[in-house]
Amino acid sequence: MLVHWIWLSTREHMNALQKYRALQAFSDPEDAYNAEEAAYRQVEGLPEKAVKSLLDKDLSKAQKILRQCVNKHISICTIHDALYPHRLKQIFDPPLVLYYKGYFPEMDSEVTIGTVGTRKASLYGLNTAHRLGYQIAACGGIVVSGVAKGIDAMAMKGALLAGGTVVGVLGGGVDVVYPRENRSLFEAAVQNGCLISEYPPGEPAHGWHFPIRNRIISGLSAGVLVVEAPEGSGSLITARDALKQDRDIFCVPGKVDDPGFAGSNALLHEGATLVRDGWDVMGQYEFRYPGKVHPMHSAITPECAEEEMPKVAQKPASPRNAGVFGKKSEKITVDNKTQPPYSDIEEILPKLSENQRSIVKLLTREKLVDEIIAETGLSAATVSTELTMLQLQGIITMLPGNRVARK
Repeated sequence: MLVHWIWLSTREHMNALQKYRALQAFSDPEDAYNAEEAAYRQVEGLPEKAVKSLLDKDLSKAQKILRQCVNKHISICTIHDALYPHRLKQIFDPPLVLYYKGYFPEMDSEVTIGTVGTRKASLYGLNTAHRLGYQIAACGGIVVSGVAKGIDAMAMKGALLAGGTVVGVLGGGVDVVYPRENRSLFEAAVQNGCLISEYPPGEPAHGWHFPIRNRIISGLSAGVLVVEAPEGSGSLITARDALKQDRDIFCVPGKVDDPGFAGSNALLHEGATLVRDGWDVMGQYEFRYPGKVHPMHSAITPECAEEEMPKVAQKPASPRNAGVFGKKSEKITVDNKTQPPYSDIEEILPKLSENQRSIVKLLTREKLVDEIIAETGLSAATVSTELTMLQLQGIITMLPGNRVARK
């Protein structure tokens, strides 16, 4: 019964490996629940606190979690279910239960790329993550990420802009939006893929959850792409997990003296595959996943995606993804330096965040991203994020040369 799966997966003083060993010892969570103390002491590697936790037969917490899942439309996938990814099942400490919202893709038969990086990313790192996320999705890949600030969020936004599927792996319950400013990204992920967590509904995103969460990102992935990572970055934990799990490691190079790329460059020095564009990643899987991967021109970027995507896509977007961001314009004009008055601007502005309103009001003509940063006084990372959200809403368009214009 599901309640016994939840009971075993929420035992205190037991890590994921110990819970998995308990499941292996008893084959079924209900058998584990009904076992006696002597049987628990026969399970390899269980400390005294773990044995005592297993002796707690109170199911009320598990029953409450099950009710929350029903009320909040949260699905549950156990390690014995056919839906549970085989890739993830093969790691040495797989989660017994996955809670998810959205559509759970067939990840074993798809090219899933874990795309990670620092929360405190440079503008170069943010733009690169956005571009690579877009290109990976446009080549047929699924972007798996942690939905954190910085690199993770930008890679997912790029993939969504390409009409791709995304999988967000969370460090708290799938009903807990963290960080709060990523709420719209959480909602888009549910519509175009799923949010996954081994933590039950309502569980806060504690800091110590994230290093544990990282093994799931790499475990779901055929390969892991590190976009920007300083020394000590949590992204390097994901990369180490990926190495233990025999996954491919890809890395974006940075300046040799840039501390923000110290960890990334170290991975390259140790043998990670250098990445310049999405095809450097996806091309590795062209023959391993026949029919799943298709090339696109390396020069294609999110800035020119609306104009060029119909020429490079080899299969139409699925109906589930086709209308998420509304109808796209037929052509982007790049020669007209002054934009005509936008008749609906007064109607749209109240629906935007304060930062987004500040940006849109500035765009009486085309502007460089650097001009927007200087004139709004916002950080480069904030401007990059807000421009992406405005682009997804169809309010602005990104033009070649790092320029921005109202649609």
